[in-house]
Amino acid sequence: MKCDNRKIAGLLLFVGLAQFILTQIVCETIYPDYLVGQQVISDLGNWGLAGNFAAVFAASSILLGVFIIAGAYFNMQGSKNRGFTALLAIAGVGNVMVGVVAENVIPSVHSLFALIMFVSWAVAALLSYKLVKSPFSYVSVTLGSVSLLMLVLSLLAQRVSPSFALSLGMGGLERLVVYPLWLWMLGFGTYLMGKSSCPAEMGTSG
Repeated sequence: MKCDNRKIAGLLLFVGLAQFILTQIVCETIYPDYLVGQQVISDLGNWGLAGNFAAVFAASSILLGVFIIAGAYFNMQGSKNRGFTALLAIAGVGNVMVGVVAENVIPSVHSLFALIMFVSWAVAALLSYKLVKSPFSYVSVTLGSVSLLMLVLSLLAQRVSPSFALSLGMGGLERLVVYPLWLWMLGFGTYLMGKSSCPAEMGTSG
């Protein structure tokens, strides 16, 4: 039964993120003059910039958050690592709030939940090292570390000097924060779905 819960968790994480990625591609295509390097992902949900298309992006973001929270719940049923599960759930809540509160509605609230989402998601990727076998355990640490490093550079670029953006633009730099997390979640979801046997305990620490 524990393995069944993990498979459900993996499916929820994979499907939730897949629909969001596809939605983002569509939104970037129909958004007038959207510049990936210069504009952050949240601009796709900005009602003042994207118009009614912002509703599509917001709904997809909320749906992703709900799927992550549900995935965290089912993962908790098959694992005793509550620290990892809590971080995953927090990332889900962050996604929901980023979708509910657009960047042009209450910028400070949107930015706060985006930051909480990024940090909790990246740390969850790092902690998953204890839950999976190599080589994916090393991939998880690498992706989580890259995301956190890029997040630090992004914050420095916003608050200290634009030079910390490394000529990537804020949009390009933000994607180097987000894309590693997406790769990790797709991989982790696939890993959970592909488990064919039930170990005695998965991730007992935390």
